[in-house]
Amino acid sequence: MKTIGLIGGMSWESTVEYYRMINEEVKHRLGGLHSAKCLLYSVDFEEIERCQSEGNWQKAGLILGDVAQRLEKGGADFIVICTNTMHKVAEVIQEKISIPILHIADATVKQIRKKSIRTVGLLGTKYTMEQDFYKSRLKSNGIQVLVPGEFDREMINQVIYEELCVGTIKESSKKQYQKVIQHLVDNGAEGIILGCTEIGLLVKPEDSEVPLFDTALIHAVEAVNKALG
Repeated sequence: MKTIGLIGGMSWESTVEYYRMINEEVKHRLGGLHSAKCLLYSVDFEEIERCQSEGNWQKAGLILGDVAQRLEKGGADFIVICTNTMHKVAEVIQEKISIPILHIADATVKQIRKKSIRTVGLLGTKYTMEQDFYKSRLKSNGIQVLVPGEFDREMINQVIYEELCVGTIKESSKKQYQKVIQHLVDNGAEGIILGCTEIGLLVKPEDSEVPLFDTALIHAVEAVNKALG
């Protein structure tokens, strides 16, 4: 079994889910008392979020690159960045280490293609929905990406940072998300990417008439695939 290096804390609410899902998947596959070999470095999200809001992605990349180096020195065989948004600086992080990064968008593409879906709606932070670093990896695999309108993007982003990242789950927010999902479906989305690792805490498969791609779960299972492969 390979050792998984987890860069977490962005937010720790979803990092807890990563740890749980990875270990549950290993237990499911191997049985007995088996659990995952992993190293977790949990950052101070306040520092990273400040870099995001100021547009200082270079600094954020250097911080996370240093974390990745520490994980590699600790014995990690590959890196899992437990967040969608910070894959914006995945290349900066990769330059600092000699072990691979398991990219969350690539793992998600695999699952979308298994269902032969060609058009997806994308929910996430405003950075993930509006910038190209994430969408480009989907488009390069022949997947068309729809994003909500500006008002809905602001609402989705606000719920992520002000509610989900601090452990607040509101039924009213779920209903707002469901309305956005339905609007994307009405405009041609055959599936919806929960492109922020906290959204799966709020929205569940039964809340949508089309498949939901929970990126935290997909990423966690793909990490186990690589660790056991």
